[in-house]
Amino acid sequence: MRKQISLLLLLIVAAGFALCLAGAPFGAEGARESRRLVKDNVNYGRRYVSKGLDENRCANIVTSVVLNYRGFDTLGEVTILFIAALGLGAVLYGRRAGASPDEAQRPSLILSTGCRLLFPLIMLVGIYIFIHGHLSPGGGFQGGAVIASGFLLICLGCRKKKLNSVALGAAESLSGLAFVLLALIGLAVGGSFLLNFLPTGKVYALFSGGIIPLIYIAIGVKVGSELSGIIDNLSGEVR
Repeated sequence: MRKQISLLLLLIVAAGFALCLAGAPFGAEGARESRRLVKDNVNYGRRYVSKGLDENRCANIVTSVVLNYRGFDTLGEVTILFIAALGLGAVLYGRRAGASPDEAQRPSLILSTGCRLLFPLIMLVGIYIFIHGHLSPGGGFQGGAVIASGFLLICLGCRKKKLNSVALGAAESLSGLAFVLLALIGLAVGGSFLLNFLPTGKVYALFSGGIIPLIYIAIGVKVGSELSGIIDNLSGEVR
């Protein structure tokens, strides 16, 4: 009976989404039909490619789209990641009290040595990726994942060292706050959420793109700390 009720509720939700999206304008055709745009023909992809370099001075057009033209969507993505990390911590928190002592096999000499030698290099590569995300392929999500892999190596090879959950939580909160503050400053200065209000600089220069590099730094720290927190929770569950 419960399966039938769940299926019925799922069908009702799906029907609601279908009805909501049926009349929603999408792309140039939808924009013309809804009369929300004056121009008869709009190609958003062509506009971003042709105007993105002049408007943001960002060599990576994909970065301009992700962090400027659709930056609000990116804010939603990092929020979803935060909720996932928070949910995992809540699920595992109550089970840590009765966890058995660590009986896992000791790490090999290669793994224990590699965690000490490679960890600084992994951190450096991760930071480089999200700092240069507006100039080359990569960015905050990729750099944050690389940083988290360094902490994973610590958990596997240097088991006597424990991740500082308080520091990870503080870094995650401050970086998320920085993202929102940059968006609100743009709203206060120019009346647009996530407005690129800083000087855009010269194309291909490190200090270019306005607020885009700052947002990528915030995303890199946020993603890295959140994924590292997930790793810490899972390693604590193993212990």
